[in-house]
Order: sequence, then structure tokens, then C-alpha cells
Amino acid sequence: MLTISDSRTEEDDESGRLIRQRLEENGHRVLFYSIVKNDAGAIRQKIDELLRQEALQVIITSGGTGISHRDVTVETVSPILEKKLDGFGELFRFLTYQELGTGSIMSRAIAGAVGGKVILCFPGSVGAANLVMDKIILPEIGHLVREATR
Repeated sequence: MLTISDSRTEEDDESGRLIRQRLEENGHRVLFYSIVKNDAGAIRQKIDELLRQEALQVIITSGGTGISHRDVTVETVSPILEKKLDGFGELFRFLTYQELGTGSIMSRAIAGAVGGKVILCFPGSVGAANLVMDKIILPEIGHLVREATR
């Protein structure tokens, strides 16, 4: 689990804490947690490091998916993906639209698979974390892992 932010610390990373807690409450092990700056090189380096960990099946990133000049998660992760899961971002934006309205167009949530591992990237707000965990990730994580490792 990576939080991508220039301002968050482990003490105030509510979204990261929520994601880890929800995963563990639902029987999943969180093998890694780190906060990475909104820097393409740092993000790429950390993801490459995680992809080499054999036991790791899913990489979740929270943050850096907006449209500000500092938001580089999508540009950094997209070229790594061997298989893109366009439905993840589409569903996330649809669900966000139902809750927040047209501001959902600014979310660039993405997901895909590489080397038999799943990567899920979404906004860093607590609301986004709650939504994506409840409505997408927890219901589908097992299925995603099974399909990515076949």
C-alpha cells in the first residue's frame, strides 16, 4: 500500500490507515506500507521494488491521480501496466458521480495487471478510500488476484 503525497505523514494519513485497516479486517495481509512523494522517479522506483516481491499480489496506491501539475501517479503507472482494467476507473467515476456529482470527472483512477500482480490507483481522500474499498476492491480483490495469476 502506497500513499502518494507531498504533505501526508504516517501520523495524519487517514486514507492509508483506513485502507490497511479495511484490508486486514477482511482477511487480507498488508505486506508493505509507505508514503511516497508526488515524484515520478520515486513512485516508479517503489513500484518496481514492490513488483519484485514474490509474496505481494496487489499494489494499492492512494493519491496523485488528480489533475494538478504535481499529480503524476497515472502517468507513472500506466506505462507499467501490461493489462489495463478500464472498468475500474469507469466504475469509480460513476460511483463518485452518484455521491458528488460532476466533480467526478477530475478523478483519473486506474488499474491493471503486470507480471501477475494487480495495481489499483485512486484518489487520496478518505471519501474515495471508503468508496473504493466498499464498492470495488473488497468485493473483487480475490477475483482480481485469481485472474491475474492464471
